[in-house]
Amino acid sequence: LSPIKRSMLMTSRNNIYLYTKNDAHSLKRKESIQKVIHQHGFVAVENFEEASIIVSIGSDATFLQAVRKTGFRQDTLYAGISTTDSLNMYCDFFVDDIEKMAEAVLKDKIVVRKYPVLEVSVNSNPKFYCLNEFTIRSNIIKSFVLDIFIDHKHFETFRGDGMVISTPTGSSAYNKSLNGAVVDPLLRCIQVAEIASMNSNEYRTLGSPFILSSDRTLELRLQQDWNDYPSMSTDNEALSIQHVDTVALSLSDKVVKAVKLKNNSYWDKVKRSFL
Repeated sequence: LSPIKRSMLMTSRNNIYLYTKNDAHSLKRKESIQKVIHQHGFVAVENFEEASIIVSIGSDATFLQAVRKTGFRQDTLYAGISTTDSLNMYCDFFVDDIEKMAEAVLKDKIVVRKYPVLEVSVNSNPKFYCLNEFTIRSNIIKSFVLDIFIDHKHFETFRGDGMVISTPTGSSAYNKSLNGAVVDPLLRCIQVAEIASMNSNEYRTLGSPFILSSDRTLELRLQQDWNDYPSMSTDNEALSIQHVDTVALSLSDKVVKAVKLKNNSYWDKVKRSFL
C-alpha cells in the first residue's frame, strides 16, 4: 500500500496487531491478550497494515518472524511478549503480565530503540532484509571458497564451512558462538565471522571476526567448484536459491523501531542472558 492509503487505514494510534503461531494454545493466548488490551483502550486488528503497533507473542524467534512477515514496516512500532520464562533480547514483557505492558505504554514508561537492519541481494536480485544475521554455508560435506570484497576491492579468499554476517543486535546470537564481539546496537555497523576457516599457503584469511562501518559494502563471490547451491538463511528462515554467484551486503537505511522498557537496556539484556 502507498503511504497515503496506509495512513487512511490507520484509524487509530492504538491499533495493535498480534502476531503468533497458529496452534490452538497460541491462539488462546492471543485471545486473552486481546481482551486485556481492549480494556485499556487499544484495538486488536486482524490486518497488520492497519496497526500502529505490531506485537509478537512467543520468543525472540517469533519476534524475528513478525518483523519479516509484516515487511519491516517503517511506520509502526514493534514489541515482543515472551511466552517463555525469559525476556531474552527482543521481548520486554511476559505473557502473564500484559497489564504491565499496557501501563508502560499509557504512562510513557517506554522508549523506542531503532535497531539496524542488514540489506542483502543475491545475484543482483531484489533486496531482502535481516534483523539478526545472514548466513551462508556449504550445502555439501565439503568446504567451499568465497572471495571477499570490501567496497568492491578484494580483501581475502576464504575456504571453509561458511560465514555469518550480523547486525549489532544479532551479534549476541550465532555470531557470539563464533567468538565474535557483542556490539552495542547504537553503533551502526555489520560484523563478519568465519565458520571453520582453513588457512594454508593457498588460502589465507584474517582468521578473526571483523567489523565494518555502515558506509562499507561487502560482497561475497563464490568460486564455481560444484558448490554453487549454498545453504543460506536470513535470521531464522532458510533461503532456497540455486546457482549463487555473488551476495552483496550492506547496512540498510531501514530500522526496526522496537518498544523497550526504560529500565531494560540492551546491556541489561546481555547481562541477564549470559552473566
